[in-house]
This record gives sequence, C-alpha cells and structure tokens, in this order.
Amino acid sequence: MKHLKGSCHCGEIEFEFDSATPVPFMRCFCSICRKTSGGGGYSINIMGLTDSLVITKGADKLKSYRAIKDKSKPPAEQTLCQDRFFCPTCASYLWAHSDEYAQWIYPYASAIDTPLKAPPSTTSLMLDSAAEWADPRKQPKRDVLNETFDEYPDYSLEMWHKKHGELA
Repeated sequence: MKHLKGSCHCGEIEFEFDSATPVPFMRCFCSICRKTSGGGGYSINIMGLTDSLVITKGADKLKSYRAIKDKSKPPAEQTLCQDRFFCPTCASYLWAHSDEYAQWIYPYASAIDTPLKAPPSTTSLMLDSAAEWADPRKQPKRDVLNETFDEYPDYSLEMWHKKHGELA
C-alpha cells in the first residue's frame, strides 16, 4: 500500500489517500475523460481506497460533476455515471468516484504530487470514443512528427505548421 498526496493546480485543494495500484498505466479515451481532463485526448486514473481519502485543504471549495454516460440519447433516457471532483478556481480535475464501486476513488494521475513510477507498458481503452487526432492506432510510428525536447522547442506553433505544410 502506498500513501499518495495530490492537489489542484492553484493549491486551493489538497488531498491524500492510500493505493495498492499507484502505477498510472491505463489511458481512457472515452468522451467523458477526453472532454473533462484537458489532457492529451484521454485521462489516466489510478485507484485509491475511498475510506482512506482525506481532503487536507479546501474541502469547502471542492465541486463535482456527474457525467452523462451517453449524450446521444434523449434527456429522459440518459444515465449518469461517475462523479468527477474538481477545483472550481483552477478547474483541475482531481478524482472520480462511482456509487457502483463505492470502495474506490479514481484519482487523476495528473493531480498526484507524490512521484509515481513510470509504467512498463500502457493500456488504452475506449478507443472507439477516441478523437481521431488522439487515437494511438492512427498515430505515426517514429518519425519527424514525434520530436522530443527537454524544454520548449526552438520553433513556434506557426513554424511547426509551416514546416509540415499544415498552416491553414
């Protein structure tokens, strides 16, 4: 069991919990994660024990959003799924919780301040919901589009678009 600490970006909310599964290996591409995470078209959750969750700062500020499972259905037929807890000041998503699995919370790896181990491999799920630009099945393998930089690149977004013939 590993004790983990997390927070939002602005520092208004801090929390901690225990996890037996602290390696962030699963990338969810569902439309809910894609739309609410603000990340790379997916979110990465880890799992924690609900009973161990302690909000050490800002409990009175914490907000939640109960996601709609299938927005393509008429409102009367829509079902709700997990509550997603976030900071209303900086909009950082912190964790998800479902009544169906009440014993667990699913903190966003991006909100964890405790160093997390890099996974030996990753799993992608809900790929049928992935945006085309984020779908790992449609990404180029290893080529010039996958450059890496330790800091900012030495060119602008506009320069990249010009270089690759993608300037609109």
